[in-house]
Amino acid sequence: MKLQDLFGIEGKVALVTGGSRGIGEMIAAGFLANGAKVYISSRKADVCIATAERLAKAYGGECIALPANLAELEGIDAIKQELEGREQQLDILVNNAGVSWGAPLDEFPENGWDKVMDTNVKGVFFLTQRLLPLLEKGATAEDPARVINIGSVDGIQTPAFDTMSYGPSKAAVHHLTRVLASHLVKRNVIVNAIAPGPFPTWMLSTGVGGGGDVEGTDWDAVGRVNPRGRVGTAEDIAGLAIFLSSRAGAYTVGEVITCDGGSVVS
Repeated sequence: MKLQDLFGIEGKVALVTGGSRGIGEMIAAGFLANGAKVYISSRKADVCIATAERLAKAYGGECIALPANLAELEGIDAIKQELEGREQQLDILVNNAGVSWGAPLDEFPENGWDKVMDTNVKGVFFLTQRLLPLLEKGATAEDPARVINIGSVDGIQTPAFDTMSYGPSKAAVHHLTRVLASHLVKRNVIVNAIAPGPFPTWMLSTGVGGGGDVEGTDWDAVGRVNPRGRVGTAEDIAGLAIFLSSRAGAYTVGEVITCDGGSVVS
């Protein structure tokens, strides 16, 4: 059992939603560095295209932008049509696209609920549903297709911020993962979830007072309150995603795996 046989993903075709920045970009980079062909999607077309070009140049692989709003069925169906026109099969789907909304409980607006639930939960379900024919096309009992849903530790423990709909949406993603896993395991599609803790992302930067300035945020200060004494790195999240996408993860089904430096257990 050699390392490449256990963890290799070379030649696989992957779609990483929300792949233009943050955790999605980290996972896309890890896939590219290990020989996968990667599609990334995000709402902002210019940012999505720029990230795809930068990642392809950095890792010498094939990274293709598919901009879309995955909170709407129109955007989901557009991705489906694009992929069906380009690929015979899809080996890995990473449902990472997500949004949050911050407001005090007494002032929390309806659109702050709907936007978060539509993107974080409804989008995950319907994109997976629409892409099932492509996922099943190349899936076998020996080499099943993979779906990785990106949840959050905020779906396990009470969030520190006034993001009233975010934690419940991620808890829903975790349970949706188990529901999808139970239905799809016999169709040679394995579904798992990752629940990240603090990573140096735009979303967390807005929560800790960095205003979305990822480079300017004091991540050392954020990391000091984490049991591991740091925030997550690209290696942490990409390594776990590669495990779940490879032969090594082929018997792991319906799990929600924390990647949080020990914050939940502590």
